[in-house]
Amino acid sequence: MAQIESTVAFVSHAYAQMTQRLTVVRARLGKPLTLAEKIVYSHVDDPGGQALERGKSYLMLRPDRVAMQDATAQMALLQFMSSGLSEAAVPSTVHCDHLIQAEVGREADLLKAQTDNKEVYDFLESVCQKYQLGFWRPGSGIIHQVVLENYAFPGGLMIGTDSHTPNAGGLGMVAIGVGGADAVDVMAGMPWELKAPKVIGVKLTGQLKGWTSPKDVILKLAGILTVKGGTGAIVEYFGPGVASISCTGMGTICNMGAEIGATTSLFPFNHRMGDYLKATGRADLAALAEQHQTLLSADEGCTYDQVIDIDLDTLEPHINGPFTPDLAWPLSKFAQAVREKGYPEELKVGLIGSCTNSSYEDMARSAHVAQQALDHGLQTKAEFTVTPGSEQIRATIARDGQLATFEKVGGVVLANACGPCIGQWKRHKVTKGEKNSIITSFNRNFAARNDGNAETHAFVASPEIVTALSIAGRLTFNPETDALTGADGQSFKLKSPYGDELPQNGFDAGQVTYQAPSASGTSTPVKVSPTSERLQLLHPFPKWSGKDFDRLPVLLKAKGKCTTDHISMAGPWLKFRGHLDNISNNLFIGAINFFNGKANAVKDQLSGEYLEVPAAARHYKQEGLGWVVFGDENYGEGSSREHAAMEPRHLGGLAIIVKSFARIHETNLKKQGLLPLTFVHASDYDKVQEDDRVSISDLTTLAPGVPLTLTLHHADGSLDTFPVAHTYNLGQIEWFKAGSALNLMGQKA
Repeated sequence: MAQIESTVAFVSHAYAQMTQRLTVVRARLGKPLTLAEKIVYSHVDDPGGQALERGKSYLMLRPDRVAMQDATAQMALLQFMSSGLSEAAVPSTVHCDHLIQAEVGREADLLKAQTDNKEVYDFLESVCQKYQLGFWRPGSGIIHQVVLENYAFPGGLMIGTDSHTPNAGGLGMVAIGVGGADAVDVMAGMPWELKAPKVIGVKLTGQLKGWTSPKDVILKLAGILTVKGGTGAIVEYFGPGVASISCTGMGTICNMGAEIGATTSLFPFNHRMGDYLKATGRADLAALAEQHQTLLSADEGCTYDQVIDIDLDTLEPHINGPFTPDLAWPLSKFAQAVREKGYPEELKVGLIGSCTNSSYEDMARSAHVAQQALDHGLQTKAEFTVTPGSEQIRATIARDGQLATFEKVGGVVLANACGPCIGQWKRHKVTKGEKNSIITSFNRNFAARNDGNAETHAFVASPEIVTALSIAGRLTFNPETDALTGADGQSFKLKSPYGDELPQNGFDAGQVTYQAPSASGTSTPVKVSPTSERLQLLHPFPKWSGKDFDRLPVLLKAKGKCTTDHISMAGPWLKFRGHLDNISNNLFIGAINFFNGKANAVKDQLSGEYLEVPAAARHYKQEGLGWVVFGDENYGEGSSREHAAMEPRHLGGLAIIVKSFARIHETNLKKQGLLPLTFVHASDYDKVQEDDRVSISDLTTLAPGVPLTLTLHHADGSLDTFPVAHTYNLGQIEWFKAGSALNLMGQKA
């Protein structure tokens, strides 16, 4: 049977290999190293020959683990099945958390999901048995919380098919969100490629106090760095303030580092991590990490590419939004901003939990706020939902009373799943198109992200602040300064929240939701019905023709923010994540067309009609025409979903040309054989016209660091020609020529 757990023997072996590799690296570099460098460089495949230059070298790495959530796992495992291998080469797990829609409450929603998604769950379970992967059934919890509780270990390197995989940085792990094709590489025993990250140091001084929480550290940092300020970098926290933050609080900060575009985020190993390991039944790992303290902290005198100072003594609670996670408002200025900006002041719903903020400490502090309202005869004025991050958290807060407090104050407890955070939320009291405000303790708040309504103004804060504002029922309430009126007519102020970091009576594991692979599982049949609407076996994408691209139509010129949610929406589309052709019917339906300001309405150059984007793409494909898309800054930010790369490839896309890419999405495009290009001069974006045909030349001499040439053939016969850049290395160029990274793997096999 395959090894799945991060046992002492497993981690000891990892530390021995890391120490050995790091000795070679130190001799070569001859300088003090950051913690990020120690962990990353001690996982390189060839420490003696690997080029090691931050921001430039492409590293070939050997991750320790792979984690996949059920929505992205479908496509990843369909690809892995195509590899012809019999077993995953590294410990790998699948977590059923994305397909459960929040509507009524925990039990009813979970039961409905198990019925509606039976075909997918059965498929995932059978693949896990056959290929020896760990399987966490629906109801077990959100992937990142479950990984933190069971598998993460200080100093490890893990990749996960979800953009919030960096949550494990709260346990000192370099955990990086990737597309499914990257996961396939690692499960197939191949080294994984990553451009050597720069390292941004965040020095924390002082101590958190009052209403300020770990969430406010990352909300503040998002306002400083913006949604792309961390791109290509690992954010490493250090300084005396680190000791004042719990292990799960560090996880919160690392989790939302995805919203600043960071490759990942991490903290050095300390006693807070040791306490968490002990509380989750891993005291032996805590002792092992303590013995390797030098390996798990930065060298004295190491240098960062950028240093940001945050004083926890003066840090205010923050509320970020709407529509972007980097619009940061200190609590003291938020009410004024609400009024000046015309945001809907009435709070319709407050939502706490999610993978970002559902620890025992989060729930305890929020319940402390809720209990104060109950003590004065109040319930929440806004709707209020609670999403436990795992079955272990749910069972423990049920035993210790916090869950009952939430229900008494008016809360609805949802399933241990992603739910509203990823758009799996069926709202009943607000109609689509209705302007309204919600506040969450989630991580992401793009337009229509949570409920499919672009008029929902979503704000992000700590769960304590969310709870307080839900009691008040308005965005302009400041619990630090404002009073509430109790049922007796007397005014009172909420006291600063308090909650135990870890349960005094230990964690309650709750219901058994994990299925380990069995030795006999390798004979398990994996069936995919040819008539299924949910699952579809994959076929290789076509190889590059060997010629330049000539006079391709423009499918879309996207205006402004174009996230992976805009490219491939989640919500109701999640059910098609295992069926490439069906899910491709959501291609770019959320993106705004530059030429008419509308979503899902583009001009079909063959017919002259305005069609939905997937229909136009399918028409071009039917006629044997490839097509291109143009985009703005930080194109593809957000979720790691590779469907946002596979769908355009499936429907005939050949190139995506933008001002800049988000890291994960650019890699996903390369893996699927699409050509991701950037304008050398951002102003060239303005030259693209609706009826243009696009030629891309110099492909036959495609080489690292050498720009290509793009020509716009305008409808009036005039031309615009300009250079476009790419970030391909030699190995990635072979992906392009083969038609995809998976094609190349198959050729080599």
